[in-house]
Amino acid sequence: MAELVRVRREGAVAVLTLNRPEKLNALSSSVEEALAAAVGSEEVATSAALVIEGSGRAFSAGADVHEMREQSVAAILEYYRTTGVVYDRVAALRQPTIAAIHGYCLGGGFELALACDFRIADATAVFGLPEVAIGIVPSSGGLTRLVRSVGAARAKELMLLRDRFDAQEALGFGLVTAVVPEGSAAARAIEIGKELAQLPPLAVEVAKLAADAAADSSREASLLIERLAYAALAQTADHAEATSAFEEKRDPTFGGR
Repeated sequence: MAELVRVRREGAVAVLTLNRPEKLNALSSSVEEALAAAVGSEEVATSAALVIEGSGRAFSAGADVHEMREQSVAAILEYYRTTGVVYDRVAALRQPTIAAIHGYCLGGGFELALACDFRIADATAVFGLPEVAIGIVPSSGGLTRLVRSVGAARAKELMLLRDRFDAQEALGFGLVTAVVPEGSAAARAIEIGKELAQLPPLAVEVAKLAADAAADSSREASLLIERLAYAALAQTADHAEATSAFEEKRDPTFGGR
C-alpha cells in the first residue's frame, strides 16, 4: 500500500506530499493520521522550513465525503481530539510552513493551506469552501483563519456567495503569497524554504510566534510582545554573529543560539 503522505528532504527544507492522487488527495482520517505522523517526523523536526504539496492533479479536493455521513456528536468531538487536530499542529510548528498549491484546493484542503504561513499557487489553482452548501461550516480552523486573513465581510462572501475562485483572485484577496506558472509551485515553495533557512533560526521562530500572537492581541499587548521579542533576540549569539558579519563584510554562520 502506498504511503498516504510522503516525506523527503530538500537540503534544510522538509517536503510533505499528500499521496492519494486517485481521490484528489481527499483528507480522510487515515490521511490526517499519516499527515500528523509526518509532521512529527525527524525529517520535519530537524528542518528549517516545511513545504506541503499534493500529488497528481490537485493539492487537495477537501474532506473525504464518505466519512462525513451519519456522524454523532460524540464521534465529531472525538475526531477533533484525534486526527482533526493535525491542522492546528501544522499551524503551531516552530518553523515556517509553505503550501505549494496546484489544481483543486477546496474545503479541508484549503483549511490545511490556510494553516500554513505562506501559500504559493500555480496558475491552475482553484479555491473554494463548499461546506455551507452541504449544511455545515469550515471547522478545522479554516473559518477562523479566513476571517483573520481577509476580514468577516470577505470571509462571508467566500463561504456564502462564491462557489470557486482562482489563483489571481486569491492573490488579490491576500490569501496567497504569489502566483507562479503552471507546474512550478512546489519548486518555488522549496526555493522560498531554502531562503528562509539562511536566516537566523531563533529570529525566524520568534518572528512567526510574535506575528501570530499579535494578530490576536490588543495594540498594547502586541507592542509588548514585539519589544520583549526584540530584547530576548538581542542577547543571542546569532544576533552577535549577524552584526559581526555585517561589519566584517562576510556571510554570517548561524547556530540557532
